[in-house]
Amino acid sequence: MARTLASDHQLQRDDILEKAATAFANHSYPGTSMSVLAQTCGTSKARLYHYYPSKEAILFDLLDRYTRVLITLAESHQDLPALIAAFLAEYEHSQTRHIALLNDVKFLEAPQRQLILDAQRKIVDLFAAAIQRSFPERTTAQNRSAITMLLFGMINWTFTWLKPQQDADKISYADFAILVTQIFMQGMLGVPVTKGDR
Repeated sequence: MARTLASDHQLQRDDILEKAATAFANHSYPGTSMSVLAQTCGTSKARLYHYYPSKEAILFDLLDRYTRVLITLAESHQDLPALIAAFLAEYEHSQTRHIALLNDVKFLEAPQRQLILDAQRKIVDLFAAAIQRSFPERTTAQNRSAITMLLFGMINWTFTWLKPQQDADKISYADFAILVTQIFMQGMLGVPVTKGDR
């Protein structure tokens, strides 16, 4: 007979993922052992293994859950300004998860790595579709990918420098979302630059 899970099993897993994301961000994924994770979680390695069979399983669950959150956000915000604002609001509270998504996918085994890469492609495709809806006359098969990655370039590394909770002089994430939206939307509406203009 299968062992019954404790009523707080999922809460315990959530807590492990939260603390593991912080440990991976602080020490790097390769530099974080199960012993370090157990210490960070305030538990024993044996208890940690009760929830996850390996460090890789923790990383995969962390990235799988995070990309699902991002996909849900992208699917539920059809309007491009609302999508930008929603992602930056999520980034503000998911900095350690985002660091893992940008740096640690390569450490997953091939099948799991492919699932996360596919999820990332879906997120990019959802952004590309939102841009296409907003600027159908400016978005082509040739420039769609470049324009989409230009927008991601504006927001994806925000966690490295935008820390308003640590520096009162920093712009808030909400205000930064407005700034990004204004610059991106106005740029897309601007007069196109041709090779002869440079």
